[in-house]
Amino acid sequence: MAGPVSGVGGGAASARPLLLRGVRVVDTLHGASPEDAPVDVLLRDGLVAAVGPRLVEPGVEVLDLDGRWLMPGLWDAHVHMDQWALARQRLDLAGATSAAHAATLIAARLRDRPLPEGAMLVAHGFRDGLWDDAPTADLLDRAIAAAGLPPSPVVAVSSDLHCGWLSSPALVRLGSTGHETGLLREAEWFAVAGGIDEVTGDVLDRWVHDAARAAAARGVVGIVELEIADNISAWARRIREGSRSLRVEAGVWPQHLDHALALGLASGDLLPGLDGGLLALGPLKVISDGSLNTRTAFCHDPYPGLSGPHAHGMLTVPPEELVPLMARAHGGGLSCAIHAIGDHANTLALDAFEATGARGSIEHAQLLTVPDAERMAALGVVASIQPEHAMDDRDVADRHWVGRTDRAFAYATLARTGARLALGSDAPVAPLDPWVAIDAAVHRTRGGRPAWHPEQRLDRLTALHGSVRTHVGAGQPADLVVLDTDPRDPATALRQMPVVATMLAGRWTHTTL
Repeated sequence: MAGPVSGVGGGAASARPLLLRGVRVVDTLHGASPEDAPVDVLLRDGLVAAVGPRLVEPGVEVLDLDGRWLMPGLWDAHVHMDQWALARQRLDLAGATSAAHAATLIAARLRDRPLPEGAMLVAHGFRDGLWDDAPTADLLDRAIAAAGLPPSPVVAVSSDLHCGWLSSPALVRLGSTGHETGLLREAEWFAVAGGIDEVTGDVLDRWVHDAARAAAARGVVGIVELEIADNISAWARRIREGSRSLRVEAGVWPQHLDHALALGLASGDLLPGLDGGLLALGPLKVISDGSLNTRTAFCHDPYPGLSGPHAHGMLTVPPEELVPLMARAHGGGLSCAIHAIGDHANTLALDAFEATGARGSIEHAQLLTVPDAERMAALGVVASIQPEHAMDDRDVADRHWVGRTDRAFAYATLARTGARLALGSDAPVAPLDPWVAIDAAVHRTRGGRPAWHPEQRLDRLTALHGSVRTHVGAGQPADLVVLDTDPRDPATALRQMPVVATMLAGRWTHTTL
């Protein structure tokens, strides 16, 4: 559990009482036997009113679920919803094996689907950490010319969102004319990244609504929104316009901290004046270092073959800035979500939590020393992890964190220390699908490869518990998922888990019943 349940009982005004007959409850905490007898679950006013055998409630609609499994609704603890909605529309470069291959895919897309006048092609998902050639503007320009096409503005966003690869016309358009390579990393990339989203606000909101409905179809009832935006205003608008698929905790970036503090709310508190109780104030989000694929995650040891000032990665927010920022947020009632990937960045982030007394999470925690894993548990700092990243980055880690991967994506180590785990996707870095994250945490493999550091696997109950915030019990929110199979059963394929129905505050947001 990553924090307080936002909107308990909220959104229930239109939900009618309902008796779910004959369900097998999935207890993610205690792990009851899959053979447990079916029970009935009574729902009223957006809450679970009662759980027990053969409940009788005159005049209430009864839905016989015929022995299906019922579990708490799933949360994704780290999402960039605008970017995920946009990525669903973009050219996917995840399969590119080299810069030249990616450039060829881009040129083919431009040839097959010419850009409207004034438009820019945006691709996403490339991983250059294992490429033998370098992504450059010149390479893109030459591939486009070789396809017989005119110079075209193209931006490819890396899978980790920490760098952008631009063609020469795109560099001109985004104000980076004459850049040495065309590959913009960290601060120089974040400074121009907002300029690639050439869609109107109403179109983006429609795509976000579509993405939210798709998430509900996978059993998701809530997200922690960490988009680099004014998330409070954006989601207040969307909810006023009818978005009802998800609960949202709106993360706050430093540039919006004054606005958040002026609300007089603590993280987890519902935003007033919105129907449905679906929007809560989230944590302060700070990016303290870079990423693994970009070789900017801040590490105690240097990256192999690198020298100079960034051989250990990049510390983007040093302690002398991080500590007062966290202290100010903590003093105003906000929790803190600190992005830290490299082991040195994690050490410094934990130092800041200890110095300020702040509560909250470390986002990613991909490389940790064992003492820091233990300290995370002792400080009560949540490990907000994205298990599919381990599957995406295992080969990059083997190359760039050679000799250290026994403590990379160290989920079992964190669980043994007693640290609280919150699973997520970091969508669009990985799909907004908790079953993908749960499967990656449990199996540490995909595509038939041997498990990568299998000693760091989580058991199914631990992974499931890190993906929910409630349980199926009286007084709990009626945020529920109906399944045809038991996710605790080792024979159940988690990644392909079919979701029968999803309920939020007692109303269906997805159903095939």
